[in-house]
Amino acid sequence: MKDFYKRFVKEELDDEGRLLSFELDLKDNFNFSYDVVDELARLQPDKTAILWVNEAGEEHRFTYRDLKEQSSRVANMMLAHGVKKGDFVMAVLKRHYEFWFLAYGLMKIGAILVPATNQLMKKDYTYRFKAADIKYIVATAENNVPDHIEQALEEYDGMKEKFITHGSRDGWTDFLPEIAKYSPEFERVETHVDEPMLMYFSSGTTGYPKMVLHRYSIAAAHIITGKHWHHLDENSLHLTVSETGWAKCAWGKMFGQFIAGATTFIYDFDRFNPSALLKVIQDYKLTSFCAPPTMYRFFIKEGIENYDLSSLKYSCIAGEALNPEVFNKWYEYTGLKLMEGFGQTESAVIVGNLYGMEPKPGSMGKPTPLYKVGIVNEDGKPVKQGETGEIVIYGERGKHPALFKEYYRNPAENDRAWRYGFYHTGDTAYMDEDGYYWYVGRTDDLIKASGYRIGPFEIESILMEHPSVLECAITAANDPIRGKVVKATIVLTKNYKPSDELAKELQNYVKRSTAPYKYPRIVEFVDELPKTISGKIKRGEIRKNDSKKN
Repeated sequence: MKDFYKRFVKEELDDEGRLLSFELDLKDNFNFSYDVVDELARLQPDKTAILWVNEAGEEHRFTYRDLKEQSSRVANMMLAHGVKKGDFVMAVLKRHYEFWFLAYGLMKIGAILVPATNQLMKKDYTYRFKAADIKYIVATAENNVPDHIEQALEEYDGMKEKFITHGSRDGWTDFLPEIAKYSPEFERVETHVDEPMLMYFSSGTTGYPKMVLHRYSIAAAHIITGKHWHHLDENSLHLTVSETGWAKCAWGKMFGQFIAGATTFIYDFDRFNPSALLKVIQDYKLTSFCAPPTMYRFFIKEGIENYDLSSLKYSCIAGEALNPEVFNKWYEYTGLKLMEGFGQTESAVIVGNLYGMEPKPGSMGKPTPLYKVGIVNEDGKPVKQGETGEIVIYGERGKHPALFKEYYRNPAENDRAWRYGFYHTGDTAYMDEDGYYWYVGRTDDLIKASGYRIGPFEIESILMEHPSVLECAITAANDPIRGKVVKATIVLTKNYKPSDELAKELQNYVKRSTAPYKYPRIVEFVDELPKTISGKIKRGEIRKNDSKKN
Protein backbone atom coordinates (compact mmCIF):
# COMPACT_ATOMS: atom_id res chain seq x y z
CA MET A 1 0.00 0.00 0.00
CA LYS A 2 3.03 2.22 -0.37
CA ASP A 3 1.49 4.29 -3.18
CA PHE A 4 -2.15 4.19 -2.11
CA TYR A 5 -2.22 7.99 -1.99
CA LYS A 6 -1.50 8.17 -5.72
CA ARG A 7 -5.09 7.14 -6.42
CA PHE A 8 -6.08 10.71 -5.63
CA VAL A 9 -3.31 12.87 -7.10
CA LYS A 10 -1.19 13.55 -10.13
CA GLU A 11 2.36 14.33 -9.07
CA GLU A 12 5.94 14.38 -10.28
CA LEU A 13 8.95 13.54 -8.10
CA ASP A 14 12.67 13.88 -8.76
CA ASP A 15 15.17 11.04 -8.27
CA GLU A 16 15.51 11.96 -4.57
CA GLY A 17 11.77 11.72 -3.95
CA ARG A 18 11.27 15.48 -3.77
CA LEU A 19 7.99 16.87 -4.99
CA LEU A 20 8.12 18.78 -8.28
CA SER A 21 4.42 19.07 -9.17
CA PHE A 22 1.19 18.12 -7.45
CA GLU A 23 -2.50 18.36 -8.21
CA LEU A 24 -5.60 16.61 -6.95
CA ASP A 25 -7.26 14.07 -9.24
CA LEU A 26 -10.56 13.18 -7.57
CA LYS A 27 -13.74 11.50 -8.71
CA ASP A 28 -16.93 13.54 -8.42
CA ASN A 29 -18.13 11.39 -5.54
CA PHE A 30 -14.85 11.32 -3.57
CA ASN A 31 -15.58 10.76 0.11
CA PHE A 32 -12.73 10.09 2.54
CA SER A 33 -14.77 7.68 4.66
CA TYR A 34 -15.66 5.40 1.78
CA ASP A 35 -12.65 5.83 -0.49
CA VAL A 36 -9.93 5.80 2.16
CA VAL A 37 -11.16 4.38 5.49
CA ASP A 38 -13.42 1.68 4.07
CA GLU A 39 -11.09 0.86 1.20
CA LEU A 40 -8.10 0.44 3.52
CA ALA A 41 -10.30 -1.74 5.71
CA ARG A 42 -10.83 -3.95 2.67
CA LEU A 43 -7.18 -4.00 1.64
CA GLN A 44 -5.45 -4.26 5.04
CA PRO A 45 -8.13 -4.71 7.70
CA ASP A 46 -5.77 -5.58 10.55
CA LYS A 47 -3.31 -2.70 10.16
CA THR A 48 -3.33 -0.31 13.12
CA ALA A 49 -4.78 3.00 11.99
CA ILE A 50 -4.90 4.69 15.41
CA LEU A 51 -2.93 4.05 18.61
CA TRP A 52 -4.68 5.99 21.38
CA VAL A 53 -3.12 6.56 24.80
CA ASN A 54 -4.30 8.75 27.67
CA GLU A 55 -2.53 10.29 30.66
CA ALA A 56 -3.46 7.34 32.88
CA GLY A 57 -1.71 4.92 30.51
CA GLU A 58 -4.89 3.39 29.07
CA GLU A 59 -4.35 2.18 25.50
CA HIS A 60 -6.60 1.37 22.56
CA ARG A 61 -5.52 0.19 19.13
CA PHE A 62 -7.98 0.65 16.29
CA THR A 63 -7.49 -1.07 12.96
CA TYR A 64 -8.95 0.10 9.68
CA ARG A 65 -11.62 -2.56 10.13
CA ASP A 66 -12.48 -0.98 13.48
CA LEU A 67 -12.73 2.50 11.96
CA LYS A 68 -14.93 1.24 9.13
CA GLU A 69 -17.28 -0.61 11.48
CA GLN A 70 -17.50 2.10 14.15
CA SER A 71 -18.06 4.88 11.60
CA SER A 72 -20.78 2.76 9.97
CA ARG A 73 -22.45 2.26 13.36
CA VAL A 74 -22.35 6.03 13.85
CA ALA A 75 -23.87 6.62 10.41
CA ASN A 76 -26.69 4.17 11.09
CA MET A 77 -27.32 5.57 14.55
CA MET A 78 -27.33 9.20 13.45
CA LEU A 79 -29.78 8.51 10.66
CA ALA A 80 -32.05 6.68 13.11
CA HIS A 81 -31.94 9.69 15.42
CA GLY A 82 -33.02 12.06 12.66
CA VAL A 83 -29.72 13.47 11.40
CA LYS A 84 -30.05 14.42 7.73
CA LYS A 85 -27.62 15.26 4.97
CA GLY A 86 -26.57 18.88 5.43
CA ASP A 87 -27.25 19.01 9.17
CA PHE A 88 -24.55 20.59 11.33
CA VAL A 89 -23.30 18.37 14.15
CA MET A 90 -20.94 19.84 16.74
CA ALA A 91 -18.22 17.71 18.37
CA VAL A 92 -16.61 18.74 21.68
CA LEU A 93 -14.46 15.68 22.27
CA LYS A 94 -10.99 16.85 23.26
CA ARG A 95 -8.64 14.10 22.02
CA HIS A 96 -11.04 11.22 22.69
CA TYR A 97 -11.09 8.43 20.09
CA GLU A 98 -14.86 8.79 19.72
CA PHE A 99 -14.12 11.87 17.63
CA TRP A 100 -12.80 9.74 14.75
CA PHE A 101 -15.79 7.39 14.86
CA LEU A 102 -18.11 10.39 14.71
CA ALA A 103 -16.22 12.32 12.03
CA TYR A 104 -16.05 9.47 9.54
CA GLY A 105 -19.62 8.41 10.31
CA LEU A 106 -20.99 11.87 9.58
CA MET A 107 -19.07 12.00 6.31
CA LYS A 108 -20.83 8.81 5.21
CA ILE A 109 -24.28 10.39 5.51
CA GLY A 110 -23.37 13.86 4.26
CA ALA A 111 -23.83 15.64 7.59
CA ILE A 112 -21.37 18.44 8.42
CA LEU A 113 -18.93 18.02 11.30
CA VAL A 114 -18.31 21.15 13.40
CA PRO A 115 -15.37 20.54 15.77
CA ALA A 116 -15.10 22.74 18.85
CA THR A 117 -12.61 23.06 21.68
CA ASN A 118 -13.61 22.05 25.20
CA GLN A 119 -12.43 25.47 26.41
CA LEU A 120 -15.60 27.21 25.18
CA MET A 121 -17.89 28.94 27.64
CA LYS A 122 -21.64 29.67 27.56
CA LYS A 123 -21.40 32.75 25.33
CA ASP A 124 -19.16 30.89 22.88
CA TYR A 125 -21.66 28.06 22.51
CA THR A 126 -24.59 30.44 22.23
CA TYR A 127 -22.93 32.29 19.36
CA ARG A 128 -21.93 29.09 17.56
CA PHE A 129 -25.30 27.37 17.97
CA LYS A 130 -27.16 30.34 16.53
CA ALA A 131 -24.65 31.18 13.81
CA ALA A 132 -24.60 27.67 12.33
CA ASP A 133 -28.01 26.32 13.35
CA ILE A 134 -26.39 23.44 15.21
CA LYS A 135 -28.96 20.64 15.50
CA TYR A 136 -26.97 17.90 17.25
CA ILE A 137 -23.99 17.85 19.60
CA VAL A 138 -21.65 15.14 20.84
CA ALA A 139 -19.66 16.25 23.86
CA THR A 140 -17.42 14.98 26.62
CA ALA A 141 -18.80 15.05 30.17
CA GLU A 142 -15.46 16.37 31.41
CA ASN A 143 -14.33 19.93 32.19
CA ASN A 144 -17.90 21.13 32.87
CA VAL A 145 -18.60 21.05 29.13
CA PRO A 146 -22.27 19.94 29.52
CA ASP A 147 -22.90 22.75 32.03
CA HIS A 148 -21.79 25.43 29.58
CA ILE A 149 -23.77 23.80 26.77
CA GLU A 150 -26.97 23.62 28.79
CA GLN A 151 -26.58 27.25 29.88
CA ALA A 152 -26.30 28.21 26.21
CA LEU A 153 -29.36 26.14 25.32
CA GLU A 154 -31.44 28.40 27.59
CA GLU A 155 -31.02 30.96 24.78
CA TYR A 156 -31.21 28.55 21.82
CA ASP A 157 -34.06 26.19 20.97
CA GLY A 158 -32.73 24.57 17.78
CA MET A 159 -30.92 21.63 19.37
CA LYS A 160 -32.64 18.31 18.58
CA GLU A 161 -30.45 15.92 20.56
CA LYS A 162 -27.40 15.86 22.82
CA PHE A 163 -24.96 12.92 23.01
CA ILE A 164 -22.42 12.48 25.79
CA THR A 165 -19.30 10.42 26.38
CA HIS A 166 -16.86 9.92 29.27
CA GLY A 167 -19.73 10.26 31.73
CA SER A 168 -23.51 10.43 31.87
CA ARG A 169 -26.15 13.10 32.40
CA ASP A 170 -29.93 13.32 32.46
CA GLY A 171 -31.35 14.40 29.13
CA TRP A 172 -28.28 13.26 27.19
CA THR A 173 -27.85 10.06 25.12
CA ASP A 174 -24.78 7.98 26.00
CA PHE A 175 -22.85 7.91 22.73
CA LEU A 176 -20.84 4.66 22.80
CA PRO A 177 -23.58 2.35 24.15
CA GLU A 178 -25.99 3.91 21.64
CA ILE A 179 -23.84 3.31 18.56
CA ALA A 180 -23.20 -0.28 19.73
CA LYS A 181 -26.88 -1.03 19.03
CA TYR A 182 -26.45 -0.46 15.30
CA SER A 183 -25.05 -2.45 12.40
CA PRO A 184 -21.35 -2.17 11.49
CA GLU A 185 -22.34 -2.29 7.82
CA PHE A 186 -23.48 0.75 5.88
CA GLU A 187 -24.35 1.05 2.21
CA ARG A 188 -22.75 3.99 0.44
CA VAL A 189 -24.75 7.21 0.30
CA GLU A 190 -23.75 9.39 -2.63
CA THR A 191 -22.06 12.67 -1.80
CA HIS A 192 -20.27 15.10 -4.12
CA VAL A 193 -16.66 16.19 -3.80
CA ASP A 194 -17.74 19.87 -3.75
CA GLU A 195 -20.42 19.46 -1.08
CA PRO A 196 -19.79 20.73 2.46
CA MET A 197 -18.20 18.23 4.85
CA LEU A 198 -16.48 20.10 7.66
CA MET A 199 -16.75 23.53 9.27
CA TYR A 200 -14.44 25.26 11.74
CA PHE A 201 -14.99 28.44 13.68
CA SER A 202 -11.77 30.36 13.10
CA SER A 203 -9.82 31.57 16.10
CA GLY A 204 -9.45 35.13 14.88
CA THR A 205 -7.73 37.71 17.07
CA THR A 206 -10.44 40.30 16.40
CA GLY A 207 -14.23 40.12 16.21
CA TYR A 208 -16.43 37.04 16.24
CA PRO A 209 -15.00 33.82 14.80
CA LYS A 210 -15.74 33.24 11.14
CA MET A 211 -17.33 29.98 10.00
CA VAL A 212 -14.89 28.30 7.61
CA LEU A 213 -16.80 25.78 5.49
CA HIS A 214 -14.84 23.00 3.74
CA ARG A 215 -15.86 20.57 1.01
CA TYR A 216 -14.99 16.87 0.77
CA SER A 217 -11.92 17.62 -1.36
CA ILE A 218 -10.01 19.16 1.57
CA ALA A 219 -9.43 15.65 2.95
CA ALA A 220 -7.42 14.70 -0.15
CA ALA A 221 -5.64 18.07 -0.17
CA HIS A 222 -4.00 17.01 3.07
CA ILE A 223 -2.08 14.31 1.21
CA ILE A 224 0.53 17.01 0.74
CA THR A 225 0.47 17.56 4.50
CA GLY A 226 0.93 13.93 5.52
CA LYS A 227 3.02 12.57 2.66
CA HIS A 228 5.20 15.48 1.60
CA TRP A 229 5.44 17.74 4.66
CA HIS A 230 5.28 15.22 7.53
CA HIS A 231 7.06 12.75 5.20
CA LEU A 232 5.06 9.74 6.40
CA ASP A 233 4.90 6.20 5.08
CA GLU A 234 3.50 2.82 6.13
CA ASN A 235 6.17 2.47 8.85
CA SER A 236 5.52 5.85 10.50
CA LEU A 237 4.02 6.41 13.93
CA HIS A 238 3.00 10.06 13.88
CA LEU A 239 1.79 12.43 16.60
CA THR A 240 0.34 15.87 15.94
CA VAL A 241 -0.44 17.40 19.33
CA SER A 242 -3.54 19.44 18.45
CA GLU A 243 -6.86 19.02 20.21
CA THR A 244 -9.73 17.97 17.90
CA GLY A 245 -11.41 21.38 18.17
CA TRP A 246 -8.81 23.04 15.95
CA ALA A 247 -8.09 22.78 12.23
CA LYS A 248 -4.58 21.50 12.98
CA CYS A 249 -6.32 18.23 13.89
CA ALA A 250 -7.48 17.95 10.26
CA TRP A 251 -3.93 18.72 9.19
CA GLY A 252 -2.24 16.15 11.40
CA LYS A 253 -4.70 13.55 12.70
CA MET A 254 -7.60 12.99 10.32
CA PHE A 255 -6.70 12.72 6.66
CA GLY A 256 -3.25 12.84 5.07
CA GLN A 257 -1.58 10.59 7.62
CA PHE A 258 -3.97 7.71 6.90
CA ILE A 259 -3.75 8.12 3.12
CA ALA A 260 0.07 8.02 3.42
CA GLY A 261 -0.19 4.68 5.24
CA ALA A 262 1.01 5.87 8.65
CA THR A 263 -0.33 4.94 12.07
CA THR A 264 -1.72 8.00 13.84
CA PHE A 265 -0.78 8.28 17.50
CA ILE A 266 -3.28 10.07 19.73
CA TYR A 267 -2.12 11.27 23.15
CA ASP A 268 -5.22 12.25 25.11
CA PHE A 269 -4.25 14.79 27.79
CA ASP A 270 -5.75 17.82 29.48
CA ARG A 271 -2.84 20.14 30.20
CA PHE A 272 0.44 20.24 28.33
CA ASN A 273 3.21 18.78 30.47
CA PRO A 274 6.55 18.84 28.61
CA SER A 275 8.04 16.05 30.71
CA ALA A 276 5.03 13.75 30.20
CA LEU A 277 4.97 14.36 26.44
CA LEU A 278 8.70 13.78 26.07
CA LYS A 279 8.28 10.50 27.95
CA VAL A 280 5.47 9.47 25.57
CA ILE A 281 7.71 10.14 22.56
CA GLN A 282 10.45 8.12 24.22
CA ASP A 283 8.39 5.17 25.49
CA TYR A 284 6.22 4.66 22.40
CA LYS A 285 9.12 5.28 20.04
CA LEU A 286 7.32 7.79 17.88
CA THR A 287 8.94 8.33 14.50
CA SER A 288 7.28 11.62 13.54
CA PHE A 289 6.13 14.61 15.57
CA CYS A 290 4.45 17.94 14.86
CA ALA A 291 3.71 20.75 17.35
CA PRO A 292 3.86 24.54 17.65
CA PRO A 293 7.29 26.10 18.35
CA THR A 294 6.16 26.99 21.87
CA MET A 295 6.08 23.30 22.79
CA TYR A 296 9.59 22.79 21.47
CA ARG A 297 10.72 25.76 23.58
CA PHE A 298 9.27 24.08 26.67
CA PHE A 299 10.96 20.80 25.72
CA ILE A 300 14.31 22.57 25.56
CA LYS A 301 13.77 24.25 28.93
CA GLU A 302 12.62 20.92 30.41
CA GLY A 303 15.90 19.29 29.39
CA ILE A 304 15.56 17.15 26.27
CA GLU A 305 18.95 15.65 26.99
CA ASN A 306 17.27 13.61 29.75
CA TYR A 307 15.11 11.68 27.27
CA ASP A 308 15.83 9.16 24.53
CA LEU A 309 14.31 10.62 21.39
CA SER A 310 16.36 8.51 19.00
CA SER A 311 13.24 6.93 17.46
CA LEU A 312 12.26 10.27 15.93
CA LYS A 313 13.06 10.47 12.25
CA TYR A 314 11.17 13.65 11.38
CA SER A 315 9.87 16.71 13.21
CA CYS A 316 7.68 19.56 11.97
CA ILE A 317 6.28 22.79 13.34
CA ALA A 318 3.27 24.95 12.56
CA GLY A 319 0.79 27.26 14.24
CA GLU A 320 3.16 30.14 14.85
CA ALA A 321 6.41 31.41 13.39
CA LEU A 322 9.65 29.67 14.39
CA ASN A 323 12.43 31.38 16.32
CA PRO A 324 15.84 30.31 14.97
CA GLU A 325 17.03 29.65 18.52
CA VAL A 326 14.51 26.80 18.87
CA PHE A 327 15.54 25.35 15.51
CA ASN A 328 19.21 25.30 16.49
CA LYS A 329 18.69 23.84 19.97
CA TRP A 330 16.44 21.02 18.70
CA TYR A 331 18.90 20.19 15.92
CA GLU A 332 21.82 20.23 18.35
CA TYR A 333 20.23 17.51 20.48
CA THR A 334 18.19 15.38 18.07
CA GLY A 335 20.02 15.90 14.79
CA LEU A 336 16.63 16.74 13.23
CA LYS A 337 15.92 19.94 11.37
CA LEU A 338 12.50 21.38 12.16
CA MET A 339 10.46 21.51 8.96
CA GLU A 340 8.16 24.49 9.21
CA GLY A 341 4.85 24.71 7.41
CA PHE A 342 2.45 27.61 7.00
CA GLY A 343 -1.25 27.44 6.27
CA GLN A 344 -4.59 28.37 7.73
CA THR A 345 -7.92 27.03 8.90
CA GLU A 346 -8.96 27.80 5.32
CA SER A 347 -6.30 25.64 3.63
CA ALA A 348 -3.75 22.85 3.68
CA VAL A 349 0.00 23.64 3.64
CA ILE A 350 0.43 26.82 1.58
CA VAL A 351 4.13 27.42 2.18
CA GLY A 352 6.42 24.84 3.70
CA ASN A 353 9.65 22.95 3.94
CA LEU A 354 8.63 19.77 2.16
CA TYR A 355 10.66 16.58 2.21
CA GLY A 356 14.07 17.00 0.60
CA MET A 357 14.28 20.76 1.09
CA GLU A 358 17.05 22.32 3.12
CA PRO A 359 15.28 24.48 5.72
CA LYS A 360 16.55 27.93 6.63
CA PRO A 361 16.02 28.50 10.36
CA GLY A 362 13.16 30.97 10.76
CA SER A 363 11.89 30.65 7.19
CA MET A 364 8.49 29.14 6.40
CA GLY A 365 9.95 27.50 3.30
CA LYS A 366 8.66 27.76 -0.26
CA PRO A 367 5.15 27.73 -1.79
CA THR A 368 3.85 24.19 -2.16
CA PRO A 369 2.78 23.04 -5.65
CA LEU A 370 -0.77 22.55 -4.37
CA TYR A 371 -1.27 26.32 -4.74
CA LYS A 372 -0.16 29.20 -6.94
CA VAL A 373 1.17 31.60 -4.31
CA GLY A 374 2.38 35.19 -4.49
CA ILE A 375 3.20 38.24 -2.37
CA VAL A 376 1.38 41.48 -3.20
CA ASN A 377 1.12 45.06 -1.98
CA GLU A 378 -2.01 46.87 -0.79
CA ASP A 379 -3.07 47.43 -4.42
CA GLY A 380 -2.81 43.74 -5.28
CA LYS A 381 0.41 44.18 -7.29
CA PRO A 382 3.34 41.76 -6.87
CA VAL A 383 6.15 43.13 -4.70
CA LYS A 384 9.87 42.90 -5.46
CA GLN A 385 12.18 40.35 -3.91
CA GLY A 386 12.89 41.28 -0.30
CA GLU A 387 9.83 43.54 0.00
CA THR A 388 7.12 42.76 2.52
CA GLY A 389 3.61 42.13 1.23
CA GLU A 390 0.57 39.96 1.80
CA ILE A 391 0.62 36.26 0.94
CA VAL A 392 -2.12 35.47 -1.59
CA ILE A 393 -3.35 32.41 -3.48
CA TYR A 394 -4.36 32.76 -7.11
CA GLY A 395 -7.50 30.92 -8.16
CA GLU A 396 -11.19 31.28 -8.83
CA ARG A 397 -13.29 32.21 -5.83
CA GLY A 398 -14.91 29.22 -4.18
CA LYS A 399 -13.53 26.77 -6.77
CA HIS A 400 -10.09 25.73 -5.48
CA PRO A 401 -10.37 22.14 -4.13
CA ALA A 402 -7.69 22.78 -1.51
CA LEU A 403 -9.23 25.98 -0.16
CA PHE A 404 -12.34 26.49 1.92
CA LYS A 405 -15.67 26.64 0.14
CA GLU A 406 -16.75 29.90 1.78
CA TYR A 407 -17.15 31.84 4.97
CA TYR A 408 -20.59 30.51 5.82
CA ARG A 409 -23.31 33.17 5.95
CA ASN A 410 -20.74 35.98 5.65
CA PRO A 411 -20.76 37.58 2.19
CA ALA A 412 -18.84 40.64 3.40
CA GLU A 413 -15.92 38.51 4.60
CA ASN A 414 -15.98 36.49 1.38
CA ASP A 415 -15.76 39.71 -0.63
CA ARG A 416 -12.90 40.99 1.55
CA ALA A 417 -10.95 37.74 1.27
CA TRP A 418 -11.24 37.51 -2.54
CA ARG A 419 -10.30 41.05 -3.65
CA TYR A 420 -8.49 41.48 -7.00
CA GLY A 421 -9.39 37.95 -8.05
CA PHE A 422 -7.33 35.99 -5.56
CA TYR A 423 -7.53 34.82 -1.94
CA HIS A 424 -5.96 37.08 0.68
CA THR A 425 -4.46 35.18 3.62
CA GLY A 426 -4.10 38.28 5.81
CA ASP A 427 -0.50 37.21 6.58
CA THR A 428 2.56 39.10 5.40
CA ALA A 429 5.99 37.88 4.38
CA TYR A 430 8.90 38.62 2.08
CA MET A 431 10.76 36.31 -0.31
CA ASP A 432 14.55 36.02 -0.34
CA GLU A 433 16.86 35.43 -3.30
CA ASP A 434 16.41 31.64 -3.04
CA GLY A 435 12.61 31.75 -3.10
CA TYR A 436 12.15 31.12 0.64
CA TYR A 437 9.34 32.97 2.42
CA TRP A 438 9.96 34.75 5.73
CA TYR A 439 7.00 35.49 7.95
CA VAL A 440 6.47 39.11 9.05
CA GLY A 441 3.04 39.18 10.72
CA ARG A 442 -0.67 39.64 10.21
CA THR A 443 -1.60 42.57 7.98
CA ASP A 444 -3.28 44.22 10.96
CA ASP A 445 -0.08 43.83 13.02
CA LEU A 446 2.34 45.61 10.65
CA ILE A 447 3.83 48.68 12.27
CA LYS A 448 4.42 51.83 10.24
CA ALA A 449 6.75 54.08 12.25
CA SER A 450 8.98 56.97 11.11
CA GLY A 451 8.43 55.96 7.49
CA TYR A 452 9.41 52.33 8.06
CA ARG A 453 7.31 49.18 7.79
CA ILE A 454 8.17 46.91 10.70
CA GLY A 455 6.96 43.35 11.27
CA PRO A 456 6.50 42.21 14.87
CA PHE A 457 7.85 38.68 14.50
CA GLU A 458 11.49 39.61 13.86
CA ILE A 459 11.68 41.71 17.02
CA GLU A 460 9.78 39.12 19.06
CA SER A 461 12.24 36.46 17.89
CA ILE A 462 15.20 38.51 19.07
CA LEU A 463 13.65 39.24 22.46
CA MET A 464 12.75 35.57 22.95
CA GLU A 465 16.46 34.74 22.85
CA HIS A 466 17.07 36.83 25.98
CA PRO A 467 16.93 34.67 29.14
CA SER A 468 14.58 37.09 30.90
CA VAL A 469 11.79 36.83 28.31
CA LEU A 470 9.14 34.12 28.64
CA GLU A 471 6.64 35.63 26.18
CA CYS A 472 6.37 38.92 24.33
CA ALA A 473 4.25 40.84 21.86
CA ILE A 474 5.36 43.67 19.60
CA THR A 475 2.78 46.31 18.69
CA ALA A 476 2.56 49.92 17.56
CA ALA A 477 1.96 52.60 20.19
CA ASN A 478 1.03 56.25 19.69
CA ASP A 479 3.80 58.84 20.00
CA PRO A 480 3.29 62.63 19.86
CA ILE A 481 6.44 63.17 17.75
CA ARG A 482 6.84 60.07 15.60
CA GLY A 483 3.16 59.19 15.29
CA LYS A 484 3.79 55.50 15.95
CA VAL A 485 6.61 53.72 17.76
CA VAL A 486 7.45 50.10 18.50
CA LYS A 487 6.27 48.79 21.86
CA ALA A 488 7.25 45.53 23.55
CA THR A 489 4.84 43.95 26.04
CA ILE A 490 6.81 41.32 27.94
CA VAL A 491 6.14 38.48 30.37
CA LEU A 492 9.33 37.73 32.32
CA THR A 493 10.72 34.37 33.37
CA LYS A 494 10.51 33.58 37.07
CA ASN A 495 14.10 34.62 37.86
CA TYR A 496 13.68 38.22 36.66
CA LYS A 497 11.86 41.26 38.01
CA PRO A 498 10.66 44.34 36.09
CA SER A 499 13.00 47.31 36.22
CA ASP A 500 14.09 50.31 34.16
CA GLU A 501 17.54 48.74 33.93
CA LEU A 502 16.14 45.53 32.44
CA ALA A 503 14.00 47.50 29.96
CA LYS A 504 17.12 49.35 28.79
CA GLU A 505 19.06 46.10 28.53
CA LEU A 506 16.36 44.58 26.34
CA GLN A 507 16.25 47.65 24.11
CA ASN A 508 19.99 47.48 23.58
CA TYR A 509 19.74 43.74 22.99
CA VAL A 510 17.44 44.39 20.03
CA LYS A 511 19.62 47.24 18.74
CA ARG A 512 22.62 44.93 18.59
CA SER A 513 20.71 42.36 16.53
CA THR A 514 18.79 44.36 13.93
CA ALA A 515 18.36 47.82 12.38
CA PRO A 516 18.24 50.47 15.14
CA TYR A 517 14.87 51.87 14.01
CA LYS A 518 13.21 48.56 14.96
CA TYR A 519 14.04 48.58 18.65
CA PRO A 520 11.09 48.97 21.09
CA ARG A 521 11.02 52.54 22.39
CA ILE A 522 8.41 51.47 24.92
CA VAL A 523 8.82 48.37 27.13
CA GLU A 524 5.97 47.25 29.38
CA PHE A 525 6.21 44.26 31.73
CA VAL A 526 2.99 42.34 32.38
CA ASP A 527 1.95 39.15 34.16
CA GLU A 528 0.27 37.67 31.08
CA LEU A 529 -0.59 38.46 27.47
CA PRO A 530 -4.17 38.54 26.16
CA LYS A 531 -4.83 35.47 24.03
CA THR A 532 -7.55 33.73 22.08
CA ILE A 533 -8.79 30.36 23.32
CA SER A 534 -6.43 28.74 20.81
CA GLY A 535 -3.45 30.52 22.36
CA LYS A 536 -2.83 33.22 19.75
CA ILE A 537 -1.71 36.58 21.12
CA LYS A 538 -4.35 39.28 20.73
CA ARG A 539 -2.15 42.19 19.69
CA GLY A 540 -5.27 44.11 18.77
CA GLU A 541 -6.37 44.05 22.40
CA ILE A 542 -2.99 45.41 23.50
CA ARG A 543 -3.32 48.26 20.98
CA LYS A 544 -6.90 48.90 22.13
CA ASN A 545 -5.88 49.07 25.78
CA ASP A 546 -3.02 51.42 24.94
CA SER A 547 -5.36 53.78 23.11
CA LYS A 548 -7.60 53.96 26.18
CA LYS A 549 -4.65 55.08 28.30
CA ASN A 550 -3.87 58.02 26.00
